[in-house]
Amino acid sequence: MSNFERELVISFNDYFGESGLDAIAYRMKQHRFSQQMLDILVDSSDRQLYLGIECKSISASKGATALYFSQHFSVNNRGEHQVTKMQEFIRKSGRTGYLAVELRMGSGKSKAAYFIAWPDVWRRYIEGYAGFSIEEIKGTEPIVRNEGKYAVEGLFVRR
Repeated sequence: MSNFERELVISFNDYFGESGLDAIAYRMKQHRFSQQMLDILVDSSDRQLYLGIECKSISASKGATALYFSQHFSVNNRGEHQVTKMQEFIRKSGRTGYLAVELRMGSGKSKAAYFIAWPDVWRRYIEGYAGFSIEEIKGTEPIVRNEGKYAVEGLFVRR
């Protein structure tokens, strides 16, 4: 599990606990012979908290200019693109989906996460766009990071 995913799971669970919300965030372990549909799942009887999140971390400080569907997402041995498989899982499970993008800005600079609603990701993908530019990602409201935790409550305030 990446640090970004670990920090998000901890941040979600701390927020749920501090807010008295009945929800739990977790990451399914990825195994060599089984498919992982999304990086983070949130289970709750509250439909607003029933989430599926795919995490990507890119380094703007190392010259990344965009998050590309061809480069940052995988294709399985049957030729199925990761975005298509995630769309199928989100649709069938009834979860609210997000693409969480962590932008690493370099040494000494704070990281931030940006959550893109899954319908926007799916629309972009099926319309043939290459992905999302750094500027487009930064155009969404950031989920700031403070002392190793992300302020995920901001995700629910926007809804």
